[in-house]
Parts: sequence; C-alpha cells; structure tokens
Amino acid sequence: MADSQPFFMEIGTEELPPKDLAGLAGAFHSSVLEQLKHNRLCPESFSAGETYFSPRRLAIYLPRILIKQSDRTEERLGPAFSAAFDGEGRPTKAAEGFARSCGVTVGQLEHRQTVKGERLAYRLKLESQTAAELLPQIVAEALVKLPVPKRMRWGAGEAEFVRPVHWVVMLLGSRALKAEILGVQSGHKTYGHRYHHPSAIVLKHPQDYRKVLATTGKVLVEDRAGTLARKIGVLVTRAAKQAGGRAQLDAALLQEVAALVEWPVPITGHFDAKFLALPDEVMVAVLQTQQRYFPLRDSKNKLLPQFVAISNIQSKRPAEVRRGNERVIVPRLTDAMYFWNSDRKTRLESRIAELNRVVFQKELGSYGDKSRRVTKLAAQIAEAIGGNPQFAERSAQLCKCDLVTGMVGEFPELQGVMGADYARHDGEPEEVAQAIGEHYRPRYAGDALPVTQTGQALAIADKLDTLAGIFATGQRPTGDKDPYGLRRAGLGLMRIIVEREIDLDMSEFVRVALQLLQPAQPRDPQALVREIYDFLMDRLRACFLEAGIRTDVYDAVRACNPGKPLEFQRRIQALNTFLTLPEAASLAAANKRIGNILRQAGHTESLRVQDGLLREPAELALHGKLAKLGEDARGLAHQGDYGSALKKLAALRGPVDRFFDRVLVMDPDPALRNNRLALLQHIRDAFLRIADISLLQVE
Repeated sequence: MADSQPFFMEIGTEELPPKDLAGLAGAFHSSVLEQLKHNRLCPESFSAGETYFSPRRLAIYLPRILIKQSDRTEERLGPAFSAAFDGEGRPTKAAEGFARSCGVTVGQLEHRQTVKGERLAYRLKLESQTAAELLPQIVAEALVKLPVPKRMRWGAGEAEFVRPVHWVVMLLGSRALKAEILGVQSGHKTYGHRYHHPSAIVLKHPQDYRKVLATTGKVLVEDRAGTLARKIGVLVTRAAKQAGGRAQLDAALLQEVAALVEWPVPITGHFDAKFLALPDEVMVAVLQTQQRYFPLRDSKNKLLPQFVAISNIQSKRPAEVRRGNERVIVPRLTDAMYFWNSDRKTRLESRIAELNRVVFQKELGSYGDKSRRVTKLAAQIAEAIGGNPQFAERSAQLCKCDLVTGMVGEFPELQGVMGADYARHDGEPEEVAQAIGEHYRPRYAGDALPVTQTGQALAIADKLDTLAGIFATGQRPTGDKDPYGLRRAGLGLMRIIVEREIDLDMSEFVRVALQLLQPAQPRDPQALVREIYDFLMDRLRACFLEAGIRTDVYDAVRACNPGKPLEFQRRIQALNTFLTLPEAASLAAANKRIGNILRQAGHTESLRVQDGLLREPAELALHGKLAKLGEDARGLAHQGDYGSALKKLAALRGPVDRFFDRVLVMDPDPALRNNRLALLQHIRDAFLRIADISLLQVE
C-alpha cells in the first residue's frame, strides 16, 4: 500500500547473555510497538510482525507501518463563557489569553457545551510527521525502556547497552534510514557468522532478512515461535538415534542453546562408563546444566555414556571438536564422583550442627534456626492433614543438611535431590527421604508437586516459614522486586493445597508460623496474619485465573474470606455450576439490589424477622420459603456441599421477584420498613455463606 511500508531494524552486538536473550528481544519488540502506537504510525489491521534474535543480534520486522502519522485534532477548552465576556459582550483578558495560547483571535474560538456549562473551545489540527523523521526517536525511547539491570559502556562514547554495539540496520521499505543509534550510524549492512561469513551483507529489503542471513551469512536466527530451538531438537534427536540412543530433550536447554549458537551443528561425544555409578540427577546436572549437553538414554531409559553437544561452527575437523567436548567434561564428572563418595561418609544427621553456621537471613538467624522452626510447623501441619508427624519432624530436621555437602556446594541446583539420595543411603524411611527430595517443589511454574503427605507438609511448612519471616522483618515484595522469591513460594504453596486437595486453614497456620519466629516476633501479629493471608489469596487468584476461572467468580468468593484454599476452590466450583442455572441472572441482580438497599438504608446488622409484622402475601411467601430453604442450605454449606446449597437457594428466585414487584421495602412505617430490611438481610446472609453473588456479571 502506498501509505505504508515494511519496517526492519537490527542491532548487532557482542555476544548477549543467553538466558536473558529471549526476554530482552521480546521487550525490545514490545517497546517499539508501544512507541509506534503512541506516535500514530500503526495502520488499521496492524500486524505485530516478528522478533528475531541470535547471540549477536536483536531484530524486529513489521510488515506494515504508516509512512506518515495519521491526522489528529486536539480540542482545547478555555474559560467559562460567563467569564470570557463582560456585561457589554466584550472579550475579557481570560478569553484573549486563551485565544493567544491557541494562536488565533477570539472570534475564531468556538462555544462548547460541557457538563460544567458553556465554555470557549478551539479545535487544533496537529501537524503530522513522517515515519522516517520519527523512527530514530522511537527506537531510542524503546531502548531506554528495556529491562537491562546493568548497562555497560565501551570505547570513548557515552552510549550504554547490555553489550557493545557494532552495527545497526534500519530500513523503511527498501530505504535505509540514517541515524545514530547507541553511538553507531545506522544503515543497510548486517553481518553474518563470526567465522563462516564475517564480512558485511547489504540488506535490500526487510523481507529478505531471514533468508539472506541463512543462505549468505550462515546465521539462523530464533523467533518468538522457537523455530530454531525446534530445529536444534530435531538435530539432537537425529544424532542420538544414529548413536543408538534417545536424547533427553529439555525445553529450557533447547531455548538456551538456541540463544548460544548461530549455525548449530550436532556433535556426539562419549565419556567413561564408570561415571554412570553417579545418580542420574548428578549426571544430568553435569551434562545439561554445566556443559549444556544433551544426555542420551537407552530403550530402558538408562543413561548411556554418551551425549550430544551443539557446536556453533561447521568444522573441517569435527573429530577435534568432539574430542574437545569430551575432554572438558572429564574434570566435572571426576569432581562429582569425588563429592558423591566423600559426602556419603558422613550421615546427614551429623551435619545438623553445621547448619547453625550458615546464615539464612540476618534477622531470622541461621539455617539451623529455620530448620528448628520448620520441624515444629511441619509436625503440626502433618497432624492437621492426617499425615505422620514423626516423619514430618524427621524430614524437617534433615531437609537442609545437604546444603553443607560438597555436591550441593558444587551443584546448588541439586539441593533437596542430594538430600533424598543421602537419606536413603543412611537408611532413613523412604517417605522421609522422598519428602526431603520434594520439599522445594514446585520450583517453577508447571513443576511437579510433592506426592507424599510428609513431602506436602514439609513443603508447606518451609514456604510458610519463609513467608512469615520475611514479612515479619518488613521485606515483603514491592513492585518488581522480590529478592526472596516470595511470590513464587506463595504460588507454590497455594498450588500444593488446592491441587492436592489439602484441607488446611491458612490463617491459623500463618499465625503459628509467626509465633515460631523467636526472637523476631512482629509487633502486630494479627495485622501481619491478615497481610500474609491477603498476599496468599492474591497468589491463589493467579492460580484460578490461569486455570480459566472468571475474575468475577473469584471476587464473589474472595468477598467472603474463606480461610481454607480448598474451601475456596469448592465454592468457585459451586458458583460455576450455579451460573449454568436459569435462576442465576435474576438472583445475582436481586442480591445486587438488596446490597444497594441495605447500604442506602444504613442497615448493617441482621435483625430477627418478626412474623407479626409480615403483612403482604409476597413477603409472607418469601419468608416461609427462606425459612425452609435457608436452613437446608445452611446445613449443606456447613458440610462443604456448596453446589447443593446454591441449588437449594436458586428456588428463591420466584418469591424474591414477586417480593420486589409487590412489596414496598422502604415503607413509611419504621417497624414495617425495618422488618422488610431484616428479611432482605437474611436473604443476603444465606448466599454470603457461600459467595457474594451480587458481584457476578450475569446477563
């Protein structure tokens, strides 16, 4: 289209941090889009285009942006008409001043009727600028907003970025835009692979980028769909099959490798089979986490003494590359074998005293202090959920001991895992060992939850102790700062309780966790209980919304502050069923109306309805129906059968509708009025035992 052109931009740098690269590329893309929209350069049916990145580049491609800003007018409001002219109709200084600010005469101003009366107004046509004029500033603004925690400078310039910048490409259609971006003059020259094609490549049109870079530059870029990660997965799978095994593909590792290489070439390597005596988790940590290799397994899922590495170069001597990869892994595996043999010479329980020398948090003491608090808390939680308090105590005493082992010192990601292995070696009960291995779960979104009751009790206790302690010391999360990972801990805690259907009162155990914080007792424990409870309920909200629960359904239950997350979930399930009933819309509207009436009347307490003051047939019928259904619903709600309770209350629809049609609630007679308000309060109370259905958005 003549009024739009494709836009492309690439920033070429030194090697970017691989784990942050996808996020950085996405933020750059989003930031540019935000600036384009702000500057009115997005056409109708605008496509968000694509993000490309590799270890040495960030790029964005947009199929269409406007070559000139869309026209826009801005209306300015001036003084009130009464203040703009004197008694003889002459303009006042206020009117003249407003006209001057608009660059016109008073006679060119318009009159505009507003909610505050008639005022002077002027419609100003804003001058449009071209995309070529605006894009350098748009890109500069987008770069400033990137979430780069630490920027660096290079050379003698003042520019700052996550890594030194070597080239910038900026094309609008086939036209190269000239501007200084991050201290570099932009143009139409990109660069290929550092070794395979280090010379410049002239990019003639934005659409050519990916193809030209791959065919000429020997560079494959990643995109938002993870195309390169999938290709690497195919290459690894094929190489593993040729080696007689099956690759263990990890999604996070594939993404990381895709951010490390520009021309992926699989290399199959071997190591001494004696290292397979190490636990699988240790082998995977060495191969996958430290070396970014893909482990191979046989048909029985046992590790093979082989791996697949991804090289960033098509070497003329692949055997040398393979030997290099094999050579660097030997010291890692040797160290792991040493730690494995050395650690098992000391029982876990013998390491308990060492935890007193490892600081957990300055005001909360050592890991020994934390372990003693968690031991008491886990035992109480285990008893509350029908578990084994003795197992919970034992696993809590031992669960942090692997932090002072050589293996976890070298491989921190194995904490918990090694504790479980060492506990089994020491002859601890299997459930104790398994609980130690489970108590950090879930570590991240989508991670597995603890399976054993002891593991569940320990995981809840450990996370709850951290939450209570950090909140008590006044270091709760603020904005995007959460140094202790409390949001993740809270979300994990809620997932365990809801998904494992654990009947636990959170307010009660938050209170217990705070009481165990000696000597760091909070000044106002009750206020802190409410604050931590609210924090956990916010995490629960995230769980439910991610599962597809409507916001209004969550809010309706949240208004009743149920203390047990499992009870919260059951009420939500009951509300979802209630919403399918034909009575739902009418009763939700009626509850909203009841709430408004009671609020406007200043009615705050539930008075007893006096039968002798019920005059109208419609109120007599409603009272009788409520007396029968309300008692049944109360019993069902007390048993946790919220769905059946709401189904019972749904039968109130007819009597409630007739009551509002035929009865004057705000009767002039105070006695009748208060009696009817009491009846409405009883209706509202019947529903509030489950949820505030007045908050439901039902059509």
